[in-house]
Amino acid sequence: MVDVVATLRSARVVPVIRHDDPGVALEACELLAAGGIEALEITTTVPDAAGIIADFRSRFPSICVGAGTVLTTEQVEQVISAGAEFVVSPCWSDEVARALLDARVPYLPGAMTPGEVLHHASSGATLVKVFPAEAAGGPSYLKALKTVFPDVALMPTGGVTPANAKSYLDAGALCVGMGGNLLPATALEVGNTTVAVEQINSALTAVFSQDTKN
Repeated sequence: MVDVVATLRSARVVPVIRHDDPGVALEACELLAAGGIEALEITTTVPDAAGIIADFRSRFPSICVGAGTVLTTEQVEQVISAGAEFVVSPCWSDEVARALLDARVPYLPGAMTPGEVLHHASSGATLVKVFPAEAAGGPSYLKALKTVFPDVALMPTGGVTPANAKSYLDAGALCVGMGGNLLPATALEVGNTTVAVEQINSALTAVFSQDTKN
């Protein structure tokens, strides 16, 4: 089994794929793979998310693929069968947590308050997703959380951009979840792959050109 914490620490940025057209979502995944990403999250709000996870994993086995917006045991069963290597929820779900602990699949539930962070970390979460990160207070809020929870791995998501990603990482984030900036929906919807690639590469360059990873 993949060491998800180590993998996400190395990845630094986890693209969050969310779109109502599965073709657009899959193409975004393919372009991100070509761009060199190490991990990504495909949300269950994408039609046939499990099918996309299975397809992508079969063709890009070196990339760590997780499932997002998982809220029911039925969804857990679907994404695990498809090969999801970690599961993300916007908040804690007892039924999802039980199913994932039984299956020994890493759970990354969302939290906003210190109490939620403590609950999730104490209840078996592999990593806690701070969501919505920017609305909660941004990098300074994440830094405050890390002050009192130095041993809890945190992944801020929601409002993370190429311009502020490094601030989150410097504040103590294990990695960051990033959505719209890494899914150039408008370009992909009209079939403009060239522009989509440029937008993805520009976003990744903006993050990693500031990166201090050794």
